[in-house]
Amino acid sequence: MLTIIDKYILKRYLATFSVMIMLFIPIGIVIDVSEKVNKMLENKIPFMDIAIYYYNFTIYFANSLFPIFLFLSVIWFTSKLANNTEIIAILSSGISFTRFLRPYIIGASIISVFVLLMGFFIVPAASEGFNNFRYTYLKGNGKQLMRGENTNVYRQINDNDFIFVNSFNEESKTAFNFSLEHFEKDVLKYKITASRIKWDPKKKIYVLYDYTKRTVNDLNDVIEKVPEKNMAFKFELEDLTPVVYIAETLSLGKLYKFIEKERKRGSGNINTYLVVLYKKYSVPVSAFILTIIAVAVSAMKRRGGMGTNLAIGIAIAFSFVFFDKIFGTLAEKSTFSPLLAVWFPNIVFGILAVYLLRNAKR
Repeated sequence: MLTIIDKYILKRYLATFSVMIMLFIPIGIVIDVSEKVNKMLENKIPFMDIAIYYYNFTIYFANSLFPIFLFLSVIWFTSKLANNTEIIAILSSGISFTRFLRPYIIGASIISVFVLLMGFFIVPAASEGFNNFRYTYLKGNGKQLMRGENTNVYRQINDNDFIFVNSFNEESKTAFNFSLEHFEKDVLKYKITASRIKWDPKKKIYVLYDYTKRTVNDLNDVIEKVPEKNMAFKFELEDLTPVVYIAETLSLGKLYKFIEKERKRGSGNINTYLVVLYKKYSVPVSAFILTIIAVAVSAMKRRGGMGTNLAIGIAIAFSFVFFDKIFGTLAEKSTFSPLLAVWFPNIVFGILAVYLLRNAKR
């Protein structure tokens, strides 16, 4: 059962966190508008699109900076408790420091579940809208950039077929120097080539120009050539080069299926997708670690008052975000384990939390 003190601290925990988010999100929106207003006016973006963008921006921004908001809110109200000697009074009544932490852990649990569910179901849709708007309206040549810098694609599309296309253009749904190789038991059975391939969305077929099919036989090969040929394949051109932020836009179930499909295709971006997946679990756990660190740092009444605690808190919070970004990028751009990269900040700051907690108990 929660005591009156537990309810008091839990209420302050959740209320301060909510106020911190409501305080910083409008600031973030104002800064974003000041940076992008010229682009918006230049591209004559409809007001409704802008309104939807800032709805998605609010969710995306809050989710990205959630650790900082949480940490600063706990530092803020715990420092106020310490300055008002409320913590001394609580501990002097015979309550242990570990017992004092109970409402903080309950508050962290509530926020963690909320962040976890948002990351699974709400944030992906907001991320899609946020990034689509940026690449469509705010970035030069954004339509092409959202597919990545490399326009040459070589992929395995199923157990037997490999394809290659050159200079894929998302706007025109066209690619050049297309080739498809079909293998059976590691033996090449036929190869299809075309100087150009174009997707027809109305007929749901591909149009191949300068089509050539070479069927490999034991004695001699059979070659078929036609200027133009319509064909149906079990893939779409968009599947070959998914948008660079595709993993962020998928709900949990779809993300698992997408990663499995990309693994079979031999995608070189698997680490990027795994980083997104693992962060869905690691970010909520960080709520507990940062809460413990924040309480341990701010529960003591310091000579510098709340300002000193906030300075320490800001330094630790940004260090956490720095580690998170650095190791996430390291995993995406190298062979470094995505699982270790995502959880490394939690491991390091978890050790720091245990150390600070032991000192605070003394």
